[in-house]
Amino acid sequence: MITAILIILILIAVIKILTIYIIFADDIKTIKERDPAAKSALEVVLLYTGLHALVVYRMSHQLWAWKVPFLPRWLSQVGRFWTGIEIHPGAQIGKSFFIDHGTGVVVGETAIIGDNVLLYQGVTLGGTGKETGKRHPTLGNNVVVGAGAKILGNITIGDNSYIGANAVVIKNVPANSTVVGIPGRITKQDGRRIDMELAHMQVSDPVMENMSKLLGRIKTLEAKTGCEAPKGENDVDFTI
Repeated sequence: MITAILIILILIAVIKILTIYIIFADDIKTIKERDPAAKSALEVVLLYTGLHALVVYRMSHQLWAWKVPFLPRWLSQVGRFWTGIEIHPGAQIGKSFFIDHGTGVVVGETAIIGDNVLLYQGVTLGGTGKETGKRHPTLGNNVVVGAGAKILGNITIGDNSYIGANAVVIKNVPANSTVVGIPGRITKQDGRRIDMELAHMQVSDPVMENMSKLLGRIKTLEAKTGCEAPKGENDVDFTI
C-alpha cells in the first residue's frame, strides 16, 4: 500500500515537472541564458524561486482574469510564503520574465511588465499612496532593474533601460537610459541597448562624473591664476 502511494506521488511530481517544463519553456531558457549558475533545465524547474513565483502568478492571474473571488489573492499569498516574492494577480507580465534570487520582490496590482525583463532581489514596483486606477509602474521591453531598486507610482520605464541597484525612481524614464541614485537620475545611453548580462559594475553615476569634471576645471583655473590650493586639498578621488 505504501509503495503504491509513493509511486503515485512520484508520478504526480514527474507530471508536474514535465508540465512546467513544457508551458514555461521560454522562461526556463531565459534563466539558463542569463544566469551562469543555472546548469540544467531540471535544476531551474526544481530550485529557482523566480520561476516558482512566476508559475504561481500565471495561475492566479488567469483566475483573476476570470474574476474568481478570493482564490487568486490566496494563491499569491501562498506563493509569497513559498518564495519570498509577492506578485499581485492583477499585474500584467510579458514573456521571458526573470527574477534573479528574488527575495523581497514586490509587484503591485496595476504594474505592467514587458518582455525580456530582469528583476533582482529586493525590487519594488509599488504605488505612492491611496490613489485608485493605474497606480503602479509600467516597464517596457528589455528592462533590467538592479537589486533593491524602488520604482513607485504610475510612471513608465522605457525599453532597453537599466535601473541601478537601490535607485528610487518616481519619474518617467525614456528608452535606452540608465538611472541611478536617490532620487533616480538619468544617464542617456545614445540609443544603445543595455547589456542584459550581470555587469552591475559598468553602471555609471552622472553626479560623480560631473563632480570629477568640476574638480578638473577647478584645478585648471587654479593653475592659470597661480592660486593653487595647498597640496593634497583638492586631491579627492570620486571613483568607487
